[in-house]
Order: sequence, then C-alpha cells, then structure tokens
Amino acid sequence: MNFLAHAYLSFKDPDILVGNMISDFVKGASKFGFSGNIQKGIMLHREIDNFTDLHEATKKAKEIFRPAYRLYSGAIMDVIYDHYIATDPAIFDEPSLFSFSEQTYEVLDQYSTVLPPNFLLLFTYMKRENWLYNNRHPEGIKKSLAGMIRRTTYLTESTTAYNLFIEHYVPLRECYADFIQDVKEFAKDKFDHLT
Repeated sequence: MNFLAHAYLSFKDPDILVGNMISDFVKGASKFGFSGNIQKGIMLHREIDNFTDLHEATKKAKEIFRPAYRLYSGAIMDVIYDHYIATDPAIFDEPSLFSFSEQTYEVLDQYSTVLPPNFLLLFTYMKRENWLYNNRHPEGIKKSLAGMIRRTTYLTESTTAYNLFIEHYVPLRECYADFIQDVKEFAKDKFDHLT
C-alpha cells in the first residue's frame, strides 16, 4: 500500500498517521527516537505491508508486472492500489477525497519538526502536487510510478508499468476488490490492538 492507503488506514489518529506515513523512511533503531504512539504507527505500516504482500489478490496482480519489474512488482502494486482506493465510491467521492487529502497534509504539517528529513523533502512535493488527491486520475498514477522508479537503484523507466496498468485496468481493479475489505479488517484489528 502507498501513501493514500496508509493515511486512510490510520483511522483518523494523528500519531498513528505520522508513523504510518514515515515508516519507510525510518530505519533500524531510529524508530525509538519517536514517541510511543508514532512508533505504533510505524509498526502498523509494516504489518499492513506484510499482509498486503502475502495476500493472494496482491500476488495475482503482481504477476502482471513481474516479467518487466521482478522484485519491484510489489512496489508498483502499492502505487496502483492507491488509485483504486481513491476511486472506490465506498471509501471516497471526489470532494471527500480532496478534504481527506488536505486534512492529512495539515496533520503532517503539525508534526514537521519530528518528520525524518528525507520524508520531509518528499512531503513538500506530495503536498504541493496533491499526490493523495491526484491518485484518482491515471495521470497522477503515471507521475507516482515515475517518482517511485526514480527513487530505485536498478530501474530506469516507468512507462511499461503505466502501460500495463492501463492495459490490465479491469483485472487489477478486480484484484483490488478481492483485497480491500480484508486489509481494512486486518488493519483495524491491528490498530485496535496497538492503541
């Protein structure tokens, strides 16, 4: 799951949201430099990622990207899942997604002094270009995939990933439909346990 999914699966808890959003930018023992509740958000993020990777629907979806992207097929699916969350009428309509995105940025701004520097730099672009909201549009996913590829060591292009996303739009949406309720229930159970 990518940034929109992790924000959504923070269940409106500000500390959990911060930890959930910064988790990939926190390595090793550095997590202990954050408050206990932010640490819980970091743990929740990692539990969600593990659940996502092992889910049968995700495994099926990754096969579309595996020939071209191998181990990065999971990271590509994380980005693509954000599009389906952003366009899922059971979760967001367009105004509520815009409002949710703005509220998420406001919370993160309030914690700017504790955000890891590498996340803070990325967050500047996220907020300015409204990534969370723009995931609704295929063009937003195209940009997100390009940004993800730029941050990798071994990949050089994202056009193939975007083209595969468009070509397999319906079966990928079906994988999302088979997955979303399971991950929501899993994340809520972990959230309740942690908090």
